[in-house]
Amino acid sequence: MNKKLKEDDKTEFKSELNDKLEKVVVSFLNSRTGGDIYIGIADNGAVLGVNNPDKIQLAITDRIKNNILPTTLGLFDVYTEEINNKTIIHVVVSSGTEKPYYIKSFGMSPAGCYMRIGSGVKQMDVKMIDGFYASRTRNSLRNITSPRHGGHTFAQLKIYYEERGFQLNDAFLHNLDLYTADDKLNYVAYLLADTNSISIKVAKYAGVDKCDLIENEEYGYCSIVKATQRVLDKLEIENKTFTKITGEAKRLERRMINSNALREAFINAVVHNDYTREVSPVVEIYSNRLAITSYGGLVERLSLEEFFNGRSMPRNRELMRVFHDLDLVEHLGSGMNRILKAYDKSIFHISDNFLEIVFPYEEEYTLSLQQVTPQVTPQVTPQVKKLVLVILEMMSRDEIQEKIGLKDRKSFMK
Repeated sequence: MNKKLKEDDKTEFKSELNDKLEKVVVSFLNSRTGGDIYIGIADNGAVLGVNNPDKIQLAITDRIKNNILPTTLGLFDVYTEEINNKTIIHVVVSSGTEKPYYIKSFGMSPAGCYMRIGSGVKQMDVKMIDGFYASRTRNSLRNITSPRHGGHTFAQLKIYYEERGFQLNDAFLHNLDLYTADDKLNYVAYLLADTNSISIKVAKYAGVDKCDLIENEEYGYCSIVKATQRVLDKLEIENKTFTKITGEAKRLERRMINSNALREAFINAVVHNDYTREVSPVVEIYSNRLAITSYGGLVERLSLEEFFNGRSMPRNRELMRVFHDLDLVEHLGSGMNRILKAYDKSIFHISDNFLEIVFPYEEEYTLSLQQVTPQVTPQVTPQVKKLVLVILEMMSRDEIQEKIGLKDRKSFMK
């Protein structure tokens, strides 16, 4: 991989890991957009590479987690990249919502608070520190007490973590930042608990509008991670594969919607949704498109340009951290790049309160539906629907699967 490298207000180079790391991270946390730190690149952009990248990654993660306040969990990512055939460390830092961030050992003072000026860092003065503190976002999920008093269990969440090799201990919930300042389980804990009142709605319509609702399902009342996985399974089934005949008389297998873009869009909707109003994401499936809507619009102070450029400013950093741990999210800001690689910006519809992504189906798929003989469907569909309803009243899904010899649930649903 080759890239033109240049230091600026969003990019910092370091030839090696040194004692200035925390200052740079704090300056990006306190900035509007966050930034990128590259370890193993000289100030002039020359790629030097690093030795022992795994050891350096661990050291960076440990220092950012333990040496900076407020908590930075879910606001940064550390991974390796290959540039000009050399290994460097890429640290992605998001803009935080609890400014001012500061170096723990110096406290919330000019010696601990930094801001980004061009390609350098500068200490904040007392007036700026006080201004940031006064405007801190106080309605984050971490600061909202869970609406359920007692009875929280997290068996589902622990299974997901254990399946990915995490060793859990008694501090598991504290490590995930699931408590308020007065040591009560917070709203994030409520979303991740085995039972809650949150559900993600998936509606399916026969046509291009909402006149003929043929399916209305809710996925939830369980850990938001489990609900997300269930909806992803549903979208995998709905995103049908069809055969496209190319000009060279070759058969090409295609999906109605780009699978990577669809997955990223839905996960982003879950992670960045504003749950403070108890509104959940919604998926709507039409005959010519699929729409995913989340509540909250753009995160405050994030511009449209920054949004499309993939600058990550997590609305719910605790959820972002969990989804990242469980490999549902790869790198901060990477989801937008995957969506825009397959579609242009016109699929996004953004207002003050909502963010909707509308995926049109592949043109060849839509045309193939139009070529189906129109007389068949009206005669068959009502009888099939009645038959299915009668059978479902007599037997459960598992029993029906067993009777017809289908072991795979996805195959049965199709």
